Amino acid sequence: MIEQQTGQSAETRALVCIICPRGCQLSVSKNPDGSLTVRGNACPRGQTYAVRELTAPSRTLTTTVRIRGAALPVVPVKSQAEIPKAKLSEAMQQAALLVLTAPVKRGSVALADLAGTGIPLIVTRDMERV
Repeated sequence: MIEQQTGQSAETRALVCIICPRGCQLSVSKNPDGSLTVRGNACPRGQTYAVRELTAPSRTLTTTVRIRGAALPVVPVKSQAEIPKAKLSEAMQQAALLVLTAPVKRGSVALADLAGTGIPLIVTRDMERV
């Protein structure tokens, strides 16, 4: 979660690193030259996470899509890689319209190009036809 710290300049952000269970409290400041200074990280991965989160945030999409002819009405899916955070809403809209037909196998492609990212949406559970 990104939030402005109280009493600090608008160019300082507080983050909690999610890369490992440690959960370091990070403080990220934007320098006059546009570079970022990260404080509070216990390892180099925290710095990489903070810079990426503030410059190009991305997420793995996990959801379910409808399926016909299976024992359950939905099947779990996820993006094969992280997609830009700004594309999540569009990706969810596409997933909401998607209807698969059983049988489907884990690892099969449910949608080849998720929200114009070139990243496929992958089925994460086998579903047999009933």
